[in-house]
Amino acid sequence: MDAYKAVTTKRDTRLYSSEPIDDEVLRRVLQAGRMAGSAKNREPFRFVVIRDKEQMAKLAECGDFAQPLGPATAAVAVCLDPDGMDFDAGRAAQNMMIVAWDEGLASCPLRIHHADCGREVLGLPEGWHIAIVVALGHPQPGTPMSQDRARKPFEEYVSWERFGQSSP
Repeated sequence: MDAYKAVTTKRDTRLYSSEPIDDEVLRRVLQAGRMAGSAKNREPFRFVVIRDKEQMAKLAECGDFAQPLGPATAAVAVCLDPDGMDFDAGRAAQNMMIVAWDEGLASCPLRIHHADCGREVLGLPEGWHIAIVVALGHPQPGTPMSQDRARKPFEEYVSWERFGQSSP
């Protein structure tokens, strides 16, 4: 799949089958995250891969809307060092989700609202935090994945030269 198609057809998905994720596929997804750029090339993020259902359930308790971790077959917590910026973590997470989609996996980004809880569950060092968690899995059969979806018109998203100014 080309990059444009991968980006424009990827959907956040909260329903997964129980089919396990192949280790090599997961490694490619993680490598895509590792290759994300970061401010001043600091590479402030590290990934914690979670496959154990009990561990995912514990982590889900740390987020107010983290229920998609339940049916996922794996999750990747993108963790930041004390000086890391969420922007960098978002770049890594998006890389992973796009490559996951290209590999036939569905994904959903999640926020861990209770930082201390997440830090404790994953055993993060002092000062580190979970910026984002990406739930992963093969899509549950019948789940719509890449159909056209309603979006606001292009002209409503894009301004030229100044906010609210339409194209020349």
